[in-house]
Amino acid sequence: MLRIRVIYCEKARNGTPPGVIAAPAEPVHTREMSIEPLRWLDPPAGPAIELLDQTRLPAEERVVTCTDVPQLVDAIARLVVRGAPLLGVAGAYGVALAAARGDDVRAAAAAISAARPTAVNLAWAARLALRAWERAGAGTADVPGMSARTAAVLAQARAIADQDALASAAMAGHGLRLVPARARILTHCNTGSLVSAGEGTAFAVILAAHRAGRLARLWIDETRPLLQGARLTAWEAARAGLPHTLLADSAAAALMASGQVDLVLTGADRIAADGSVANKVGTYGLAVLARQHDVPFVVVAPLSTVDLETPAGPRIEVEFRADAEVTTMAGRPVAPAGTAAWNPAFDVTPPGLITAIVTERGLVQPVTPGNLRDLGASAGSLAGPQAASYVER
Repeated sequence: MLRIRVIYCEKARNGTPPGVIAAPAEPVHTREMSIEPLRWLDPPAGPAIELLDQTRLPAEERVVTCTDVPQLVDAIARLVVRGAPLLGVAGAYGVALAAARGDDVRAAAAAISAARPTAVNLAWAARLALRAWERAGAGTADVPGMSARTAAVLAQARAIADQDALASAAMAGHGLRLVPARARILTHCNTGSLVSAGEGTAFAVILAAHRAGRLARLWIDETRPLLQGARLTAWEAARAGLPHTLLADSAAAALMASGQVDLVLTGADRIAADGSVANKVGTYGLAVLARQHDVPFVVVAPLSTVDLETPAGPRIEVEFRADAEVTTMAGRPVAPAGTAAWNPAFDVTPPGLITAIVTERGLVQPVTPGNLRDLGASAGSLAGPQAASYVER
Protein backbone atom coordinates (compact mmCIF):
# COMPACT_ATOMS: atom_id res chain seq x y z
CA MET A 1 0.00 0.00 0.00
CA LEU A 2 1.21 3.49 -0.79
CA ARG A 3 0.83 5.76 2.21
CA ILE A 4 1.39 9.41 1.48
CA ARG A 5 1.61 12.21 3.99
CA VAL A 6 0.50 15.38 2.29
CA ILE A 7 2.09 18.47 3.85
CA TYR A 8 1.06 21.96 2.91
CA CYS A 9 1.30 25.42 4.37
CA GLU A 10 -1.21 28.23 4.51
CA LYS A 11 1.43 30.95 4.25
CA ALA A 12 5.15 30.86 3.45
CA ARG A 13 7.92 33.22 4.43
CA ASN A 14 8.92 35.84 1.92
CA GLY A 15 12.28 35.92 0.22
CA THR A 16 12.69 32.20 -0.37
CA PRO A 17 15.34 31.65 -3.07
CA PRO A 18 14.15 29.98 -6.29
CA GLY A 19 14.29 26.19 -6.09
CA VAL A 20 14.22 26.09 -2.28
CA ILE A 21 11.11 24.81 -0.53
CA ALA A 22 9.86 27.59 1.69
CA ALA A 23 9.78 27.13 5.42
CA PRO A 24 6.22 27.84 6.57
CA ALA A 25 5.65 30.92 8.67
CA GLU A 26 2.60 29.32 10.23
CA PRO A 27 2.11 25.76 11.53
CA VAL A 28 2.13 23.15 8.78
CA HIS A 29 -1.12 21.27 8.30
CA THR A 30 -1.09 17.65 7.23
CA ARG A 31 -3.63 15.26 5.87
CA GLU A 32 -3.13 11.53 5.70
CA MET A 33 -3.92 10.18 2.26
CA SER A 34 -3.99 6.40 1.93
CA ILE A 35 -4.18 5.29 -1.70
CA GLU A 36 -3.71 1.74 -2.95
CA PRO A 37 -3.52 1.96 -6.73
CA LEU A 38 -1.70 -1.40 -6.80
CA ARG A 39 -0.82 -4.08 -4.27
CA TRP A 40 0.78 -7.51 -4.60
CA LEU A 41 -0.79 -10.34 -2.60
CA ASP A 42 1.34 -13.24 -1.43
CA PRO A 43 -0.20 -16.65 -0.62
CA PRO A 44 -2.52 -17.65 0.91
CA ALA A 45 -4.52 -14.66 -0.33
CA GLY A 46 -2.53 -14.70 -3.58
CA PRO A 47 -0.63 -14.81 -5.76
CA ALA A 48 -2.69 -11.93 -7.06
CA ILE A 49 -2.59 -8.22 -7.85
CA GLU A 50 -5.07 -5.82 -6.29
CA LEU A 51 -5.90 -2.66 -8.26
CA LEU A 52 -7.87 0.39 -7.25
CA ASP A 53 -10.46 0.64 -10.04
CA GLN A 54 -9.83 4.08 -11.48
CA THR A 55 -12.85 3.81 -13.75
CA ARG A 56 -15.08 4.03 -10.64
CA LEU A 57 -13.49 7.06 -9.03
CA PRO A 58 -14.50 9.37 -7.47
CA ALA A 59 -17.93 7.85 -6.86
CA GLU A 60 -16.63 4.54 -5.53
CA GLU A 61 -13.33 3.20 -4.23
CA ARG A 62 -13.47 -0.36 -5.50
CA VAL A 63 -10.68 -2.93 -5.68
CA VAL A 64 -10.25 -5.28 -8.64
CA THR A 65 -8.30 -8.47 -7.89
CA CYS A 66 -6.38 -10.06 -10.77
CA THR A 67 -5.49 -13.70 -10.19
CA ASP A 68 -4.06 -14.31 -13.66
CA VAL A 69 -2.47 -12.36 -16.49
CA PRO A 70 -5.55 -12.24 -18.77
CA GLN A 71 -7.43 -10.49 -15.97
CA LEU A 72 -4.57 -8.00 -15.57
CA VAL A 73 -4.41 -7.35 -19.32
CA ASP A 74 -8.16 -6.71 -19.32
CA ALA A 75 -7.80 -4.32 -16.37
CA ILE A 76 -5.03 -2.43 -18.18
CA ALA A 77 -7.09 -2.18 -21.37
CA ARG A 78 -10.16 -0.95 -19.43
CA LEU A 79 -8.06 1.69 -17.60
CA VAL A 80 -8.64 0.16 -14.18
CA VAL A 81 -4.93 0.83 -13.80
CA ARG A 82 -3.38 3.58 -15.94
CA GLY A 83 -0.62 6.16 -16.16
CA ALA A 84 2.79 5.40 -17.62
CA PRO A 85 4.82 4.87 -14.40
CA LEU A 86 2.20 2.74 -12.66
CA LEU A 87 1.61 0.72 -15.83
CA GLY A 88 5.29 -0.18 -15.64
CA VAL A 89 4.89 -1.36 -12.04
CA ALA A 90 1.76 -3.31 -12.98
CA GLY A 91 3.50 -4.91 -15.94
CA ALA A 92 6.41 -6.14 -13.83
CA TYR A 93 4.08 -7.57 -11.19
CA GLY A 94 2.09 -9.20 -13.98
CA VAL A 95 5.17 -11.13 -15.09
CA ALA A 96 5.70 -12.13 -11.44
CA LEU A 97 2.11 -13.35 -11.32
CA ALA A 98 2.69 -15.56 -14.33
CA ALA A 99 5.87 -16.94 -12.78
CA ALA A 100 4.15 -17.64 -9.47
CA ARG A 101 1.31 -19.48 -11.22
CA GLY A 102 3.67 -21.54 -13.37
CA ASP A 103 2.25 -20.04 -16.57
CA ASP A 104 4.09 -19.35 -19.80
CA VAL A 105 6.10 -16.35 -18.62
CA ARG A 106 7.33 -15.27 -22.04
CA ALA A 107 3.80 -15.32 -23.46
CA ALA A 108 2.55 -13.40 -20.42
CA ALA A 109 5.21 -10.72 -20.86
CA ALA A 110 4.27 -10.36 -24.53
CA ALA A 111 0.57 -10.04 -23.75
CA ILE A 112 1.21 -7.44 -21.06
CA SER A 113 3.52 -5.42 -23.33
CA ALA A 114 0.86 -5.26 -26.05
CA ALA A 115 -2.00 -4.25 -23.75
CA ARG A 116 -1.44 -0.51 -24.34
CA PRO A 117 1.03 0.19 -27.14
CA THR A 118 1.76 3.89 -26.59
CA ALA A 119 2.85 3.78 -22.93
CA VAL A 120 6.47 2.66 -23.19
CA ASN A 121 6.84 1.97 -19.45
CA LEU A 122 4.57 -1.06 -19.71
CA ALA A 123 6.73 -2.96 -22.20
CA TRP A 124 9.94 -1.66 -20.59
CA ALA A 125 9.06 -3.05 -17.17
CA ALA A 126 7.70 -6.33 -18.53
CA ARG A 127 10.95 -6.79 -20.40
CA LEU A 128 13.04 -6.15 -17.27
CA ALA A 129 10.91 -8.59 -15.28
CA LEU A 130 11.24 -11.23 -17.99
CA ARG A 131 15.03 -10.81 -17.98
CA ALA A 132 15.05 -11.32 -14.22
CA TRP A 133 13.08 -14.55 -14.68
CA GLU A 134 15.45 -15.75 -17.41
CA ARG A 135 18.57 -14.99 -15.36
CA ALA A 136 17.24 -16.96 -12.38
CA GLY A 137 17.15 -20.14 -14.42
CA ALA A 138 17.82 -23.78 -13.67
CA GLY A 139 20.31 -24.43 -10.91
CA THR A 140 19.30 -21.41 -8.85
CA ALA A 141 18.25 -22.38 -5.35
CA ASP A 142 14.62 -21.81 -4.44
CA VAL A 143 13.67 -19.54 -1.56
CA PRO A 144 11.21 -20.53 1.18
CA GLY A 145 7.63 -20.41 -0.06
CA MET A 146 8.38 -19.73 -3.74
CA SER A 147 10.65 -20.64 -6.62
CA ALA A 148 13.87 -18.75 -7.20
CA ARG A 149 12.52 -17.46 -10.49
CA THR A 150 9.36 -16.06 -8.89
CA ALA A 151 11.43 -14.44 -6.15
CA ALA A 152 13.72 -12.85 -8.73
CA VAL A 153 10.82 -11.37 -10.71
CA LEU A 154 9.16 -10.08 -7.55
CA ALA A 155 12.41 -8.43 -6.49
CA GLN A 156 12.64 -6.78 -9.91
CA ALA A 157 9.04 -5.55 -9.72
CA ARG A 158 9.64 -4.09 -6.26
CA ALA A 159 12.83 -2.42 -7.50
CA ILE A 160 10.88 -0.77 -10.34
CA ALA A 161 8.29 0.50 -7.86
CA ASP A 162 11.00 1.78 -5.51
CA GLN A 163 12.77 3.54 -8.38
CA ASP A 164 9.53 5.18 -9.44
CA ALA A 165 8.92 6.53 -5.94
CA LEU A 166 12.45 7.97 -5.83
CA ALA A 167 12.07 9.43 -9.30
CA SER A 168 8.81 11.10 -8.30
CA ALA A 169 10.44 12.86 -5.37
CA ALA A 170 13.44 13.91 -7.48
CA MET A 171 11.23 15.28 -10.28
CA ALA A 172 9.28 17.32 -7.75
CA GLY A 173 12.47 18.98 -6.58
CA HIS A 174 13.81 19.69 -10.07
CA GLY A 175 10.45 20.86 -11.40
CA LEU A 176 9.95 23.29 -8.53
CA ARG A 177 12.76 25.39 -9.99
CA LEU A 178 10.48 26.25 -12.91
CA VAL A 179 7.49 27.34 -10.82
CA PRO A 180 7.22 31.09 -10.21
CA ALA A 181 5.77 32.66 -7.09
CA ARG A 182 1.96 32.71 -6.89
CA ALA A 183 1.78 30.41 -9.90
CA ARG A 184 -1.44 29.62 -11.67
CA ILE A 185 -0.78 26.19 -13.17
CA LEU A 186 -2.84 24.43 -15.83
CA THR A 187 -2.62 20.63 -16.01
CA HIS A 188 -4.17 17.98 -18.23
CA CYS A 189 -5.32 14.42 -17.50
CA ASN A 190 -4.07 12.81 -14.26
CA THR A 191 -0.46 12.61 -13.07
CA GLY A 192 -0.60 12.04 -9.30
CA SER A 193 -0.43 9.12 -6.90
CA LEU A 194 -2.92 7.18 -9.00
CA VAL A 195 -0.30 6.79 -11.74
CA SER A 196 2.84 6.27 -9.67
CA ALA A 197 4.44 4.46 -6.78
CA GLY A 198 5.21 7.94 -5.43
CA GLU A 199 3.35 11.24 -5.65
CA GLY A 200 3.31 11.27 -9.42
CA THR A 201 4.96 13.25 -12.18
CA ALA A 202 3.49 16.69 -12.99
CA PHE A 203 1.24 16.47 -9.93
CA ALA A 204 4.27 15.86 -7.72
CA VAL A 205 5.70 19.18 -8.91
CA ILE A 206 2.34 20.84 -8.22
CA LEU A 207 2.32 19.40 -4.69
CA ALA A 208 5.86 20.67 -4.13
CA ALA A 209 4.81 24.14 -5.31
CA HIS A 210 1.85 24.08 -2.91
CA ARG A 211 4.04 23.11 0.03
CA ALA A 212 6.45 25.90 -0.88
CA GLY A 213 3.66 28.45 -0.90
CA ARG A 214 4.02 29.04 -4.65
CA LEU A 215 0.69 27.66 -5.91
CA ALA A 216 -2.04 30.27 -6.25
CA ARG A 217 -4.42 28.16 -8.37
CA LEU A 218 -4.44 24.75 -10.06
CA TRP A 219 -6.50 24.74 -13.24
CA ILE A 220 -7.62 21.23 -14.19
CA ASP A 221 -8.72 20.31 -17.71
CA GLU A 222 -11.67 17.91 -17.50
CA THR A 223 -9.85 15.75 -20.12
CA ARG A 224 -12.50 14.36 -22.41
CA PRO A 225 -13.60 11.78 -23.30
CA LEU A 226 -13.01 9.83 -20.07
CA LEU A 227 -12.68 12.81 -17.74
CA GLN A 228 -9.48 11.80 -15.97
CA GLY A 229 -9.00 15.42 -14.97
CA ALA A 230 -12.51 15.91 -13.60
CA ARG A 231 -12.75 12.50 -11.95
CA LEU A 232 -9.21 11.83 -10.80
CA THR A 233 -7.07 14.98 -10.66
CA ALA A 234 -9.80 17.01 -9.00
CA TRP A 235 -10.26 14.14 -6.52
CA GLU A 236 -6.55 14.09 -5.69
CA ALA A 237 -6.36 17.88 -5.51
CA ALA A 238 -9.28 18.01 -3.06
CA ARG A 239 -7.70 15.31 -0.87
CA ALA A 240 -4.43 17.26 -0.82
CA GLY A 241 -6.10 20.58 0.01
CA LEU A 242 -4.99 22.34 -3.18
CA PRO A 243 -6.80 25.44 -4.44
CA HIS A 244 -8.20 24.15 -7.71
CA THR A 245 -10.76 24.87 -10.40
CA LEU A 246 -12.06 22.57 -13.13
CA LEU A 247 -12.60 23.71 -16.72
CA ALA A 248 -13.80 22.21 -19.96
CA ASP A 249 -10.94 21.36 -22.33
CA SER A 250 -12.36 23.80 -24.88
CA ALA A 251 -12.12 26.66 -22.34
CA ALA A 252 -8.33 26.47 -22.05
CA ALA A 253 -7.81 28.91 -24.92
CA ALA A 254 -9.99 31.57 -23.33
CA LEU A 255 -8.35 30.98 -19.95
CA MET A 256 -4.87 31.56 -21.39
CA ALA A 257 -6.04 34.56 -23.38
CA SER A 258 -7.34 36.09 -20.14
CA GLY A 259 -3.83 35.96 -18.69
CA GLN A 260 -4.72 33.56 -15.88
CA VAL A 261 -2.17 30.81 -16.63
CA ASP A 262 1.53 31.13 -15.70
CA LEU A 263 2.65 27.56 -16.44
CA VAL A 264 1.36 24.39 -18.10
CA LEU A 265 2.50 21.09 -16.52
CA THR A 266 1.73 17.71 -18.06
CA GLY A 267 3.01 14.15 -17.88
CA ALA A 268 4.00 11.85 -20.74
CA ASP A 269 3.36 8.30 -21.89
CA ARG A 270 6.31 8.13 -24.30
CA ILE A 271 9.10 10.52 -25.23
CA ALA A 272 10.83 9.84 -28.54
CA ALA A 273 14.54 10.33 -29.11
CA ASP A 274 13.95 13.72 -30.75
CA GLY A 275 12.06 14.97 -27.68
CA SER A 276 8.54 14.55 -29.10
CA VAL A 277 6.07 13.75 -26.33
CA ALA A 278 3.06 11.45 -26.57
CA ASN A 279 0.53 12.21 -23.88
CA LYS A 280 -3.22 12.17 -23.32
CA VAL A 281 -5.06 13.59 -26.32
CA GLY A 282 -5.48 17.33 -25.91
CA THR A 283 -1.90 17.90 -24.76
CA TYR A 284 -0.71 19.02 -28.20
CA GLY A 285 -3.48 21.62 -28.33
CA LEU A 286 -2.38 23.01 -24.97
CA ALA A 287 1.20 23.26 -26.22
CA VAL A 288 0.07 25.25 -29.27
CA LEU A 289 -2.01 27.55 -27.05
CA ALA A 290 0.87 27.97 -24.62
CA ARG A 291 3.19 29.05 -27.45
CA GLN A 292 0.59 31.52 -28.74
CA HIS A 293 0.18 33.08 -25.30
CA ASP A 294 3.86 32.91 -24.26
CA VAL A 295 3.19 30.49 -21.40
CA PRO A 296 5.91 27.94 -20.50
CA PHE A 297 4.90 24.38 -21.41
CA VAL A 298 6.70 21.80 -19.26
CA VAL A 299 6.57 17.99 -19.38
CA VAL A 300 7.38 15.93 -16.26
CA ALA A 301 8.30 12.28 -16.77
CA PRO A 302 10.81 9.70 -15.49
CA LEU A 303 13.57 8.46 -17.74
CA SER A 304 11.73 5.14 -18.05
CA THR A 305 9.28 7.03 -20.29
CA VAL A 306 12.05 8.06 -22.71
CA ASP A 307 12.25 5.71 -25.69
CA LEU A 308 15.50 6.31 -27.57
CA GLU A 309 14.62 3.48 -29.97
CA THR A 310 11.75 5.56 -31.39
CA PRO A 311 13.57 8.24 -33.38
CA ALA A 312 10.83 10.85 -33.74
CA GLY A 313 7.25 11.71 -32.87
CA PRO A 314 5.62 10.45 -36.10
CA ARG A 315 7.01 6.98 -35.32
CA ILE A 316 5.15 6.73 -32.00
CA GLU A 317 2.28 4.27 -32.23
CA VAL A 318 -0.85 6.05 -31.01
CA GLU A 319 -3.54 3.89 -29.44
CA PHE A 320 -7.09 4.32 -30.75
CA ARG A 321 -9.96 3.41 -28.47
CA ALA A 322 -13.62 2.50 -28.83
CA ASP A 323 -16.16 4.89 -30.37
CA ALA A 324 -18.37 4.48 -27.30
CA GLU A 325 -15.93 6.47 -25.15
CA VAL A 326 -16.87 9.53 -27.21
CA THR A 327 -20.49 8.78 -28.16
CA THR A 328 -21.54 7.96 -24.60
CA MET A 329 -20.91 9.43 -21.18
CA ALA A 330 -21.28 7.39 -17.97
CA GLY A 331 -22.97 4.73 -20.08
CA ARG A 332 -25.58 7.08 -21.56
CA PRO A 333 -25.68 7.97 -25.27
CA VAL A 334 -24.78 11.58 -26.12
CA ALA A 335 -24.84 11.09 -29.90
CA PRO A 336 -27.36 9.48 -32.25
CA ALA A 337 -27.11 5.71 -32.60
CA GLY A 338 -24.60 4.66 -35.23
CA THR A 339 -22.50 7.83 -34.99
CA ALA A 340 -18.83 7.10 -35.70
CA ALA A 341 -16.10 8.62 -33.51
CA TRP A 342 -12.42 9.37 -34.02
CA ASN A 343 -10.90 8.52 -30.68
CA PRO A 344 -7.10 8.61 -30.34
CA ALA A 345 -6.07 8.10 -26.72
CA PHE A 346 -2.95 10.25 -27.21
CA ASP A 347 -1.48 12.97 -29.36
CA VAL A 348 2.13 13.92 -30.00
CA THR A 349 3.66 17.30 -29.14
CA PRO A 350 6.79 18.21 -31.13
CA PRO A 351 9.87 19.29 -29.16
CA GLY A 352 9.82 22.82 -30.52
CA LEU A 353 6.69 23.55 -28.45
CA ILE A 354 8.13 22.18 -25.20
CA THR A 355 9.90 24.58 -22.84
CA ALA A 356 11.53 21.84 -20.76
CA ILE A 357 11.30 18.19 -19.80
CA VAL A 358 11.73 17.44 -16.10
CA THR A 359 13.24 14.05 -15.23
CA GLU A 360 14.62 12.53 -12.05
CA ARG A 361 18.13 13.46 -13.22
CA GLY A 362 17.37 17.07 -13.97
CA LEU A 363 15.95 19.36 -16.65
CA VAL A 364 16.23 19.04 -20.41
CA GLN A 365 16.13 22.57 -21.80
CA PRO A 366 16.04 23.12 -24.73
CA VAL A 367 14.51 19.81 -25.74
CA THR A 368 16.82 18.27 -28.34
CA PRO A 369 17.99 14.72 -29.13
CA GLY A 370 21.49 15.53 -27.92
CA ASN A 371 20.28 16.95 -24.64
CA LEU A 372 18.13 13.89 -23.94
CA ARG A 373 21.10 11.62 -24.54
CA ASP A 374 23.43 13.83 -22.49
CA LEU A 375 21.12 13.41 -19.53
CA GLY A 376 21.61 9.66 -19.73
CA ALA A 377 18.07 8.84 -20.79
CA SER A 378 17.59 5.13 -21.39
CA ALA A 379 14.37 3.21 -21.06
CA GLY A 380 16.35 -0.02 -20.97
CA SER A 381 18.10 0.56 -17.67
CA LEU A 382 17.03 0.50 -14.06
CA ALA A 383 19.08 3.15 -12.34
CA GLY A 384 17.86 5.35 -9.55
CA PRO A 385 18.11 9.13 -9.59
CA GLN A 386 21.67 10.33 -10.01
CA ALA A 387 23.23 13.68 -9.30
CA ALA A 388 21.05 16.51 -10.56
CA SER A 389 21.84 17.76 -14.03
CA TYR A 390 20.77 20.80 -15.97
CA VAL A 391 21.27 20.39 -19.70
CA GLU A 392 21.15 23.68 -21.54
CA ARG A 393 22.78 24.87 -24.75
